[in-house]
Amino acid sequence: MARPRGKINVVCQNQDCIFYRREKGKDIVKRGHNTAGHQRYYCNHCNKYLVETKGTPLYQKKLSERKIKEICKELVEKKGVRAISRTLNVNKNTVCSLLSDLADHAMTMTNYLVHDLKLKTYEVDEILTVVKKNKKNLSQKQIFSLDQAKRLLQHV
Repeated sequence: MARPRGKINVVCQNQDCIFYRREKGKDIVKRGHNTAGHQRYYCNHCNKYLVETKGTPLYQKKLSERKIKEICKELVEKKGVRAISRTLNVNKNTVCSLLSDLADHAMTMTNYLVHDLKLKTYEVDEILTVVKKNKKNLSQKQIFSLDQAKRLLQHV
């Protein structure tokens, strides 16, 4: 008797698939890891492979997730690109590329919330402010569900 499949939180990222970004009815299975070490998935509907980082700023990056987080922390501290590249020992073009990808992703998220969900820009700003402010006061279960919601929004 085969064991049941575990819950897979990834949706198909192929725009030609009938289950593109749809949770209900999807048929996605795990299929190993890519060279960067990220989980690979296979959609049985469209016969395409996808990676867990598709649709995020981490997609097709050769840096480790830890190094990208360090760069993001330095960017939040308003350090210059050259200073970040010197202190973290990465090329300044890499930092600029990551900064550009982060900006594009933020713009995509904002456009989704404003145009598709019909929210006002100040409502989006309020949502992000409340989430940031209350994250330290949330229980571990609430943080987990918040992270799941973020992951779903990342695939937008």
